[in-house]
Amino acid sequence: MKLVKFSSLLTYVGIPLVGASVALNFFLYGQLTKYYVELNQVRLDPLGLSYYNQDLKLSEKGDTKRVVIFGDSRAEDWTAPNLEGYEFINRGVGGQTSAQAIQRFESHVGELDPDIVVIQVGVNDLKAIPLMPESRNIIIDLCRSNIRQMVEKSQALGAVVIVTTILPVGEVPLIRQPVWSDDIAQAINEVNGYIGSLADDQVMIFDGFSAIADGEGLLSENHRKDELHLNEQGYTRLNKAFVEFFNTADIPLTPAEGEEQTS
Repeated sequence: MKLVKFSSLLTYVGIPLVGASVALNFFLYGQLTKYYVELNQVRLDPLGLSYYNQDLKLSEKGDTKRVVIFGDSRAEDWTAPNLEGYEFINRGVGGQTSAQAIQRFESHVGELDPDIVVIQVGVNDLKAIPLMPESRNIIIDLCRSNIRQMVEKSQALGAVVIVTTILPVGEVPLIRQPVWSDDIAQAINEVNGYIGSLADDQVMIFDGFSAIADGEGLLSENHRKDELHLNEQGYTRLNKAFVEFFNTADIPLTPAEGEEQTS
């Protein structure tokens, strides 16, 4: 009788455990393959210069203002809002740090003659902090510096700059918690504070973080695909806030419209 009970217990407990183990190993294999592919993509094209067709033929802008969305995957996935009189071109590259993005700026933005450059970048820098805690301050300082250089390069093109604050992160799944920490959210707040300090006559700050964060400062489950990426609902919410910001902000485009400049 005891042997039968033990056999039944083994069936009810052992089989689910084996199933869970198989599922976990399958998931880990998938993640390993994903990161291995990403690693080799970076080795082949460290800056992502081949990500966009550099032979793109652009039509004459006329009275249309050209807006370039530039940055990481959060920029890449950003479906532009429909704003009359504005043409949106996306130049986001998934997985990139600010260090990678700044080095491809001329290739991916300079040739487009933008009137406005929208910058969303930084989370891939800061998510590395738990892996290299001793380099925390260096990572944050470099992220700030790279964002500032993007602003300066955009201004050198004669473009108005809209820097978006780094968007929040969502609840982290158990499998990723060993390489995660609350310091990532703190670092995002620190860099966002710096982004706010960049505002001037030609630099606008769009607080995307506040537009999309829930009451706890997180990316809610309803608005995310995972702990880092927004879903369609998330971008709908972000775009609603962006359009309101765009329509109420005093975008200084007069020079781009042919206003005479004084020397």
